[in-house]
Amino acid sequence: MGLQLACAKGISALSTLGLKHLFRRPAANFPGKAALYIDPDLIRDLSGKLGQGSVLVCGTNGKTTVNNLLADVLEEAGNTVVCNRTGANLDSGIATSLLHAKDSDWGVFESDELWLAKVLPQLKSDYLVLLNLFRDQLDRVGEIQVIQDSILAALHGSPETVLVYNADDPLCAAIAEKAPNPHIAFGIDGALGLEQNTVSDAQMCQRCSGMLAYSYRQYGQLGDYSCKQCSFARPPLDFRAADVCLDAEGLSFTVKTHPHGSARIRARYQGAYMVYNLLAAFTVACLLGCREEAFQKALDAFDPQNGRLQWFEIRSRKALLNLAKNPTGFNQNIKLILQDEKPKAVAFFVNDKEGDGRDVSWLWDIDFEELAGQGGLLCFAGGIRKNDLQLRLKYAGIEARLVESAADVFEQAGCEQARLYFIANYTALPPIREELARMSEEEGGTVAHG
Repeated sequence: MGLQLACAKGISALSTLGLKHLFRRPAANFPGKAALYIDPDLIRDLSGKLGQGSVLVCGTNGKTTVNNLLADVLEEAGNTVVCNRTGANLDSGIATSLLHAKDSDWGVFESDELWLAKVLPQLKSDYLVLLNLFRDQLDRVGEIQVIQDSILAALHGSPETVLVYNADDPLCAAIAEKAPNPHIAFGIDGALGLEQNTVSDAQMCQRCSGMLAYSYRQYGQLGDYSCKQCSFARPPLDFRAADVCLDAEGLSFTVKTHPHGSARIRARYQGAYMVYNLLAAFTVACLLGCREEAFQKALDAFDPQNGRLQWFEIRSRKALLNLAKNPTGFNQNIKLILQDEKPKAVAFFVNDKEGDGRDVSWLWDIDFEELAGQGGLLCFAGGIRKNDLQLRLKYAGIEARLVESAADVFEQAGCEQARLYFIANYTALPPIREELARMSEEEGGTVAHG
């Protein structure tokens, strides 16, 4: 072991000890950040802990869910796994996970797209999973072309990594077309028949600048597309979700592969975006040799413990908490709320901290108008930018009450048995989750997922 690596491990151990025992902090980022200052090649130096290899998961929406589920499936199949389950997805978070880990079979890590070019060339991962690309945090990230360039640079730095990508997204397909890497495509075979939102982040072909035409769209720019001017079109699907069923009880679909056959997946989750998430996880699990039984068993027991699609029971009322951090994410949550025909109240919490992006003009790209026709709907606006949110909702025809906390929502919602929906962006989510969990625990309630 080199001197740099030894010093990096030492400073990591000391900082972890201090953070956990003195400051009662999770130590998910700082130990790796400090160690990377000493050993910039730390991730490469520690990759030897992973006996079988590693998988990286990236994309605008769904990284944490797919990452953690895939880790659970591998463990269910009898493997030991290193995983950054808390969502610490910069190079410092991945380095911290490796520093804290013992020798294991696999590493499964989610990675921020802009940091992928630093992480992938060091890990030389077996697979990179690309879920989707949507406009997100424009003041930090810039337009989608910047993200695509970063992902392409990462793939060029690890040309043997297999790209597993969502072929229903033309922005992902454009990367697969340009990358030197072998690639495997997944997507949904057939229209889901969903009403479409106005937001689409890819209306033009990136090869020739012609207009894209769709035989059907699922949401956003995802669907079966082709260019009117050149041959760019959705590639053939290696893993296809067919016979998709979405209802109040959850979802199910059949994964069809060639030459592997087919498998029926069932989950208690809702929403078209979860079909893509589960299909992506199943695709990689299959490529890593996991059996269908292991996947379904891990899915049935899946507990992300991070506020994604998490149900709480408080004061004999059910409350759903979920993350949404960009227009597409909010629109998919609105679709989820609209599926519920029972009386309901919804609370949106939006912050503008560094992790969220300071510019909240994207609020005007959300189709809040779809909620305006819901009779008897109570709506609340919270978070640092609650006033901006309240104004946007007013222009959508929705009168929203300002709130400071989840407890305020319960108080103002009254004693009716309406379901409560809490939709929060990145930094707003953890405190709302902690508050809901505390309220549920104090009152002897329950916490569930799906």
